[in-house]
Amino acid sequence: MTVLALAVGGLGVVDPAAPVLRADDEGVLRGRAVFETLRVYGGRPFRLVEHLNRLARSASRIGLQPPSRGEFEGLAAATLEHAGEPDAVLRLLWTAGPEGGEPVALALVSTVPDHLESLRARGIRVVALLGARADSPWLLGGVKSTSYAANIAAEAEARRRGADDAVFADAGGVLLEGPVTNIWWRVGGTLYTPALELGILAGVTRAVVLEEAADADFAVAEGTYRLPALAAADEAFTSSSVREILPVVSVDGNSVGDGRPGTAALALQAALRRVATQL
Repeated sequence: MTVLALAVGGLGVVDPAAPVLRADDEGVLRGRAVFETLRVYGGRPFRLVEHLNRLARSASRIGLQPPSRGEFEGLAAATLEHAGEPDAVLRLLWTAGPEGGEPVALALVSTVPDHLESLRARGIRVVALLGARADSPWLLGGVKSTSYAANIAAEAEARRRGADDAVFADAGGVLLEGPVTNIWWRVGGTLYTPALELGILAGVTRAVVLEEAADADFAVAEGTYRLPALAAADEAFTSSSVREILPVVSVDGNSVGDGRPGTAALALQAALRRVATQL
C-alpha cells in the first residue's frame, strides 16, 4: 500500500514522510498504542462510528485516555480530502506519547492493496496455527493494539508453509480467528463462526455479515468449534475491513468443499459492497 496523506492531531495534514512521533513515545518503545483500519468507498469511511467506538474500547483496555471522537473525525476528513482518492484505506492511530506526555492522534490514507481481487477470485489457502489463547482478559483479546509481532509472525509462518494466511486455534484445537480476520464456514444453509466469548475480535465486517446473512438465506451459529469442523465444511471464508470477504479454498493443504470460492462468500461479498456503497 502507498500512503497518500497523513494528518496529525494539533498539526493537521503533513507530509507523509515527516517525523511526527518522538523516539520515546510509548507506542514506539512498548507498543502502547491502538489503531483501527477501515475501507473508504466513494470518499466515505465505512462504519466510521463503529470503528471509533472500538478504538475507544481498545484504548481503555490498555490504560490510555479516551481518544477524542471529534478530533479523529476531523483528521479523517482532512486526510481523505487531501488524498483525493475515493476508494482507499483509512488507518486511525492513537498512541500514548512519551511517559507523562500527551497521546498523539494520527490518520493515514493509503491505496487499497492491488492483489485482493485476484485473491478473491481464486480463494486463499490457510494453515492452522495451534496454541493461541484469547479468553484470558489480561491477554487483551479483541484489542486492536500495535503490539502486532505475533500477528506478523503468523502471517510469515503461513507464507513459509506455502499458504496465503493463517487461522488461530487454541491448544485444544478450538478455532479462534485469523491474524487480521474473522473466520467463517458453511454447512448446508448455516454459517458458523467462533463466538466473541472466546476473546476474539468483534470485527466490524463480521457484524455486517451477521446482519446480511438472513437476507442471503443463511442461518448463523456462533459458538465453540474445533478444527475438524472447518475442514469438513462445504465452504469457508474470512472477513475483515480491508480484505472484505475472502473465500478459503484449503486448510493445511486439504481442500475445503470443492476447493473453489463458495456461494456464501460470493453472496456476502456482494452484500457487503451494496451496504458499503449505498447512499
